Amino acid sequence: MERVVRTHRCGDLTSKDLGQTVTLCGWVAKRRDHGGVVFIDLRDRYGLTQVVFDPETSGGKIAHEKASVLRTEYVIQVQGEVRKRPEGQTNEKLTTGEIEIAVTELEIFSKAQTPPFPIEEETEVNENVRLKYRYLDLRRPMLQKNLVKRSQITQAIRKVLVDHDFIEVETPLLYKSTPEGARDFIVPSRLSPGEFFALPQSPQTLKQLLMIGGMDRYFQVAKCFRDEDLRADRQPEFSQIDIEMSFVDQEVLFPMMEAMMAKIWKEQLGVEVKTPFLRMPYEEAMNRFGSDKPDIRFGLELQDLSEIFSQSDFKVFSQALQESSRGGTGSIRAIVVPQKAKEFSRKDLDELQKFTSQYGAKGLLWIKVNQGEELQSPAAKFFTDTEKKQLISSLSLKEGDLVLCVADPKNKVVFDALGALRLEVAEKIELVPKEGAKDPRFLWVTDFPLLEYDDETRRYYALHHPFTSPKKDQLSDFLEGKNLDRMAADAYDLVLNGVELGGGSLRIYQSEVQQKMFEILGMNEEEVKSQFGFFIDALKYGTPPHGGIALGLDRLVALVCGVKAIRDVMAFPKTQKGTDLMATSPSVVSPEQLAEVGISVIRMNSGDE
Repeated sequence: MERVVRTHRCGDLTSKDLGQTVTLCGWVAKRRDHGGVVFIDLRDRYGLTQVVFDPETSGGKIAHEKASVLRTEYVIQVQGEVRKRPEGQTNEKLTTGEIEIAVTELEIFSKAQTPPFPIEEETEVNENVRLKYRYLDLRRPMLQKNLVKRSQITQAIRKVLVDHDFIEVETPLLYKSTPEGARDFIVPSRLSPGEFFALPQSPQTLKQLLMIGGMDRYFQVAKCFRDEDLRADRQPEFSQIDIEMSFVDQEVLFPMMEAMMAKIWKEQLGVEVKTPFLRMPYEEAMNRFGSDKPDIRFGLELQDLSEIFSQSDFKVFSQALQESSRGGTGSIRAIVVPQKAKEFSRKDLDELQKFTSQYGAKGLLWIKVNQGEELQSPAAKFFTDTEKKQLISSLSLKEGDLVLCVADPKNKVVFDALGALRLEVAEKIELVPKEGAKDPRFLWVTDFPLLEYDDETRRYYALHHPFTSPKKDQLSDFLEGKNLDRMAADAYDLVLNGVELGGGSLRIYQSEVQQKMFEILGMNEEEVKSQFGFFIDALKYGTPPHGGIALGLDRLVALVCGVKAIRDVMAFPKTQKGTDLMATSPSVVSPEQLAEVGISVIRMNSGDE
């Protein structure tokens, strides 16, 4: 018997192959002994095949004797004849369900201990156990299917981009630390003691330098690193489809991205995606949905009640609007939950109030519409008859409706609270489609603000990043430092069903504009020279207008696969604390290694941050 040779995979054989002598390799998924005849489900990543060790079969006696020691997860090779399963024993769930292999030769490549969790079925397993034994978890069908889909999606993306004349270029992982954005992972240099590389949060300046270098259409599947607090959709290292092109505007970039998404959805889910995608300015998205990544599959849109209650005696409303009149941005807004008032008990409403408090809301006011258009609410006694009539008319309220209101001197609080509440309520009343990927509502959110001002630090921050260009018609104001609070960016996000798939922008390509951006962000000349001097210099040597986008590959694949956590589409993810339980990293390194790079370690108490 030839070693490590297979003629077919475990998901290949059908009744068309009856009578053939074949060789299969794989893992023992199940073992069953029926009256001296041993049945094995042999598994590889392509499927399952039932193999039979029958001592009465010609040439099968020796193989049957060897099969007595087989246990789950042993790795074996079998040779035998493809035959039809006995009547009544077919398995319609398997491609190979009509046939079995009558084994004449068996070789055991390796034995296996009993695994810490079942591999042959999708049972619930503690995630930390899964991550500790990730090499076993990788054998489970769900994870294997997800990784196959990830590979197929990546290849589809590559195909679209190569067909559009893009070239794939790798940028370095050892790069320069910059202060903007999340914390960097830093890497000491033995050859430059006391100095450090950083792992890139994004290849942003590098891809712009490629544009300056004349590589007018670039992409890569880029590894990026951010030392930040983690959630289900965050990892310290992640992959993004990084794209940059010269002489471009949105009308060139958007159709190409839309074609890419359409190809992925067609190939992976058999779903026809309608193009072009809807476009929505940032301001409209916030006013209608309270979010810059709105889920547009259902209503519950925000309603502005500020004018109705402009003269209100209700203290919460009046304070929000008084602050707004002094130069703030406050408002009173609400969502209407139609015909669902009876489904929300007082306890439910109290829980929703606690929910909105996470987003800074000082309270959540509820109003139920009872019979005869009577308004039931803790604040109803403060409403005038005129206000009640205007509220009912403006919102087209009917008996059984529920109104949920948030008022605050800062619109950001109102939007954050109601935007999150909208999603929470939609889940509760089952407005959100269960199979979201098969009902894709793609959306371009455009015209983001360029800057945001932080009251605590008293400085501006770039809403996207400091290389994003202001709108062309606002460039003169930008250079003069005027109207910065109303400055719009040539930035855009691609959103799917309330999830941001990626974001991009047209870039600053003139050195004086880039220097002005750093100045507005509070960086002095020395800081600019130290951190970005090379980049400012490069802009002076003939830079084409350029722009691009970065798509989160892990998040995109998770959406297509229908899983909530990106860990389920990554081969070797970290825990929510950013650790690798399998390899036990990060880990202590030897004093000799530290000495080589000139580092001494200060051990912090377990309670220290």
